[in-house]
Amino acid sequence: MVNTGKHSILLVEDDESLGYLLSEYLKMKGFEITRVKSGSEALTSMESSIFQLAILDVMMPEMDGFTLASKIKSHFPELPFIFLTAKSLKIDVLKGFSLGAVDYLKKPIDEEELVVRITILLSRLAPKELLDSRSLASCTIGAYFFDVINQQLKCRDSVVKLTSRETELLQLLVENKNQLCSHKDILVTIWGKNDYFNRKSLNVFISHLRKHLSQDSSIKIENIHRKGFVLFVNK
Repeated sequence: MVNTGKHSILLVEDDESLGYLLSEYLKMKGFEITRVKSGSEALTSMESSIFQLAILDVMMPEMDGFTLASKIKSHFPELPFIFLTAKSLKIDVLKGFSLGAVDYLKKPIDEEELVVRITILLSRLAPKELLDSRSLASCTIGAYFFDVINQQLKCRDSVVKLTSRETELLQLLVENKNQLCSHKDILVTIWGKNDYFNRKSLNVFISHLRKHLSQDSSIKIENIHRKGFVLFVNK
C-alpha cells in the first residue's frame, strides 16, 4: 500500500539502526519523513514545520515518549501521534492511550503493518478543510455553540479548543443526540477498529468531552452498560 499524498510524518526514534530503516522504508512508500533522535529535537521540529502525524519511541534518554506526548498535547494539540515501543505491558499501553495516542505499536515492528496502520490513521484524520463537507458544520448543544470547522466549543465567554479526535467523537454523538451510539459503531467509524485498547481510548475521550461540556447541567453523556453512549440534551 503506497501513499501518494506525501503526508509529512515526524519520526522520533533514538535507535540509529531502527530509525534509519523505518525512515527509509516510509520514504520508499511515499511519505515525507523528518527523523529526530530526542524529544527536544522533536519539539523544535514541530515549531518550524507542519506534520500530519508523529511517531514516538517511548524509551528515550533525557525525555521519554510519554513526557514528549504530554508536551505535544499542551503545545501542539492538533498533532496526532502514535507510540512505537518495546513496552508492551497493559499499564503502559493504557498510559499511552490516556495521553491521547491514536495507536500503540509494539516492537519488533512489521514495516508493512506499520504502513497500513499509518495509511488508515491518516485517512481517518481528515484535514480540517475537509470537515465542512460533512453533514454537520456547526450547531448549538444546550448553552454551547459547537464549531466543527474550527474545532471549538463556545459557552458564554469561554472557548475550548478541541482535538481532531474530540471533534469527530462529539460530532458523531451530536448527530445522534438522545439516541444510543453503540461502542462498535463509534469505534469502527472513528478509530477504524473495535478492540480492547481502542475501547479504553474511547472512554478517555468521553471523559474529556464530559469535562468540556460541564458548564451546562442539561447536557449529559451517559454510559449505557455494555452497549454504548448517549448524548442527552434536555434543552
